[in-house]
Amino acid sequence: MPTRRLPGAEPPPPEAAVFVISVAAELSGLHPQTLRTYERMGLITPGRTPGGGRRYSYRDIEHLRVIAELTSSGIGIEGVRRILELESAVATLRGHRDELLAELEATREALRQALAARPASDKLPALRPPTPSQSIVVWRRNH
Repeated sequence: MPTRRLPGAEPPPPEAAVFVISVAAELSGLHPQTLRTYERMGLITPGRTPGGGRRYSYRDIEHLRVIAELTSSGIGIEGVRRILELESAVATLRGHRDELLAELEATREALRQALAARPASDKLPALRPPTPSQSIVVWRRNH
């Protein structure tokens, strides 16, 4: 059956906690008690209503599916926990790397623009192309 939406209604963002435990269990293919167990073990942290009811997001359901896939392939729950920790660490490192690459590219572009705006005679010595008569001397201090 196709999903029906109200005209003009947008789907909730992936992190919006909107599903009750029975729907989350059905969507993830797990029993509601399994979801409660995973919560007690710290593998999942659903949102809570003011009355204390659990609410799961699309992201939570995808997380539960990954846990189910790993456990069904024979990986123990501590192994699953470690895999999830490592995947989270990798995602964090990738985010940092992407930020640093963007910052590096912005710095390079700013340098290109600054150099292009300077007259050729005003270039920094290290940035001028070397002439054949120039040589480089490396000094080493012996201890």
